[in-house]
Amino acid sequence: MALEPLDSCDLLCMDLPYAERVRATLPAVGDIEPVADAARAFGDPTRLTIALALNAGGQMCGCDIAWIVGQSQKLVSHHLRKLKAADAVTSNRDGKLVMYSLTDRGTRLLTTLTEALPTASATADLTGVDHG
Repeated sequence: MALEPLDSCDLLCMDLPYAERVRATLPAVGDIEPVADAARAFGDPTRLTIALALNAGGQMCGCDIAWIVGQSQKLVSHHLRKLKAADAVTSNRDGKLVMYSLTDRGTRLLTTLTEALPTASATADLTGVDHG
């Protein structure tokens, strides 16, 4: 005997007044799209690792980020552009270096997404470390 799929009802029994009240609480699609874009920005393991590195180390140049995440500078630059487009990362030029850091929005999203992740057992106190 085959099991019935559990992902849909066998008949339409919609509670329209309740469904309308729930629908009325949802944000407009135009308001949801930027949030979805930002969530997609963190959907790639390399981008998520870059964001975690920026969260741990603060402002850093692309070269340092590439070494930390173990990827080529070209690939890291590509991912940093995606994170910037999602307003999760910001950059500024410091002489010949381009320095990157998480935006407040990027920090909030990262915190929400990674609260269940274990932290590394060997943590360094980076408070007050002048970098750059």
